[in-house]
Amino acid sequence: MEWFGLGKERSKLGQFIDQRGISQKELEKSGVSPATISRLCSDDGHQPTMSTAKKIIHFLKKFDPNINYDDFFDM
Repeated sequence: MEWFGLGKERSKLGQFIDQRGISQKELEKSGVSPATISRLCSDDGHQPTMSTAKKIIHFLKKFDPNINYDDFFDM
């Protein structure tokens, strides 16, 4: 999926935050580094550590309490 027509590929996580108007900068409030967030939002093949995945899922549950790890990651 292209992100706002800029030709960027987006992962399932990237698409989720785009659809909800959540910026990658805002996702940094989860405690995950900007570089890791960037990789996770653009590459479905990049798998986070369990610790990183927990931080992201915990943060995103504020926006959708029904999300789960397997919505974004192959854990």
